[in-house]
Amino acid sequence: MNMEMFALENLDQTILKKTILVLFCSFLFQKIVRYMCGLLKVDKEPVTILVTGAAGQIGYALVPMIARGMMLGPNQPVILHMLETEPGFEALKGVKMELIDAAFPLLKGVVATTDVVEACKDVNIAVMVAGIPRKEGMERKDVMSKNVSIYKAQASALEQHAAADCKVLVVANPANTNALILKEFAPSIPEKNITCLTRLDHNRALGQISEKLNVHVSDVKNVIIWGNHSSTQYPDVNHATVALSNGQKPVRELVADDYWLNNEFITTVQQRGGAIIKARKLSSALSAASAACDHIHDWVLGTPKGTWVSMGVYSDGSYGIQPGLIYSFPVTCDKGEWSIVEGLKIDELSREKLDKTAQELIEEKTLAYSCI
Repeated sequence: MNMEMFALENLDQTILKKTILVLFCSFLFQKIVRYMCGLLKVDKEPVTILVTGAAGQIGYALVPMIARGMMLGPNQPVILHMLETEPGFEALKGVKMELIDAAFPLLKGVVATTDVVEACKDVNIAVMVAGIPRKEGMERKDVMSKNVSIYKAQASALEQHAAADCKVLVVANPANTNALILKEFAPSIPEKNITCLTRLDHNRALGQISEKLNVHVSDVKNVIIWGNHSSTQYPDVNHATVALSNGQKPVRELVADDYWLNNEFITTVQQRGGAIIKARKLSSALSAASAACDHIHDWVLGTPKGTWVSMGVYSDGSYGIQPGLIYSFPVTCDKGEWSIVEGLKIDELSREKLDKTAQELIEEKTLAYSCI
């Protein structure tokens, strides 16, 4: 009996020792793994981002979004270069103060300036918000002439002083043609690196469908904005789908109202900016800033598999659109490059609308070139 008790005690002690040894080894292993991860950890280099017109409504909404990581992700440090005119410089100083006061962990530096050369130095991404909008009583040529002047100077500075792989997003209206002007005066910047913002219209279209069907906006995908960022743009849902519990379903099938989709839906998206101005007596700054972040985010980090977005890009002749226009197409993005989605079926109504908005861009291009 004593021998059995002795054997059991020895067995218990052996098990206890082995348990302690296993726990100690596990603890030590975790320490080693953490130490090795610490040795391998490499901080990302900051990305330098230019925002022109940074003290304006859109700029004021945009810069904190960039500093918080909405544009390039939660682990990417950034340096902000903010450009303003002389009359707007005092306000820009205030914006810089607020950025400092917000203590954004990702924000590694802020430059606030009226000097376009200083603003463009070594920038990796340029968001061109500054421009002259058309106001009551102004002729189209007057507006175009002023924007040609602005974008000529900024294009030259970007070409000479920005990083070689600088990506450019033009937000200021007329966005498509302003981007074309910029390309004209910055010939060394690759044409694939100059884009304009139609993601705002794309997001508006997603929002309208989600409201109509009472589904979450993240479940709607593959709407398209074709053409110009203007009232001739064509919001197209012919290839759009909604994720339901039983799979992806076409938007047209779920809405089951072609008249609404071909009329009210299109005009609502086309005229949404005007409706917001009427409601708040100011332009849609918050949604425009958010869309600019979405545009760059997907361009740099990629679009989800099976999903496309709308971007104003340099036409290569796809879908019968004149080469050389900055035209909004459906695109996918991968490894910092966008590609036009090819092979989508275009029905008769869509063909008419694609051509109408292309014609407006051709006319704008002719007008812009007459101002150069």
